[in-house]
Amino acid sequence: MAGGGSLLTLPVLLLAGVPAPIANGTLRISIVAQNLVALGTFRRHGFSELKEALFLSLFACAGAVGGALLGVRMSGPWFDRIVVLTMVVCTLLILRRGKTGRAPAPGAGRRWLGYAALVFAGAWGGFIQVGVGFLLMPALNRILGMDLVRVNMYKVVIILPYTILALAIFAWQSEILWLAGLALALGNSTGGWLGARLTVSKGEPLIRAVFLVAVAAMALSLLLRG
Repeated sequence: MAGGGSLLTLPVLLLAGVPAPIANGTLRISIVAQNLVALGTFRRHGFSELKEALFLSLFACAGAVGGALLGVRMSGPWFDRIVVLTMVVCTLLILRRGKTGRAPAPGAGRRWLGYAALVFAGAWGGFIQVGVGFLLMPALNRILGMDLVRVNMYKVVIILPYTILALAIFAWQSEILWLAGLALALGNSTGGWLGARLTVSKGEPLIRAVFLVAVAAMALSLLLRG
C-alpha cells in the first residue's frame, strides 16, 4: 500500500519496546530514504516543477518545527492512543476510497488556504508522520487544483525537506536508532517491491486486505499493552 508504511513501522517500534520519542525519530530515516528514491525516479521521468514544489515545502517545514518539538515530548499511553486513533482514521479513509477530482485553478485566497493546509500537514508530519499523505493530497488536489500525477510528485518534494528537518530535531532533542532506521528503510524498499509484484500477480484487493488486517492487529496490540 503506497504511503502506508509508517502505519506499520511506528507501531512495530513501539511494540518492540522502543520509547515513543526514539521510535518517532527513528521512523524518519526510512521516510527520508523512501522519498529520496521517489524523487530520483520522478526527476528521471521529467519532473520539472522542483522550484515550485520546494516553495510549497517551506510552509510544511514551518509547521514541522513545532510538530517535531511536540513529538519529542510525547510518550506513554497517551502517545499510543494518538497512534491508534490515527491508524483507525487512516484505515477508514483507505476503505472509503472517495473519489478525487481536480479543483479549479486557485485564486489568491484559495492559494493562501492551501498554504495554511500545508503548514498544518507539516505540523502533523513533524509530530507523528503517520497519515500525513491524507492531509497533503486534498491540500494539493482539492485546494491547489493539481491533478493526481502532480500531487504525487509534489508530495515527495514537500515531505523530504520537512522530514530531514524533523529528523534533525529528534536527533538533537532525543535519540535515533540509526541501524534500526536503516533496516526500516531497507524493509520499506523490499516491501514496496514485493507489494508491487503481488499487486500485479494477485491484485490490489489481496494486498489491501493483508495490510488492513496487519494495521488492525497492531492497533489492538497497542491498546492492550501496558
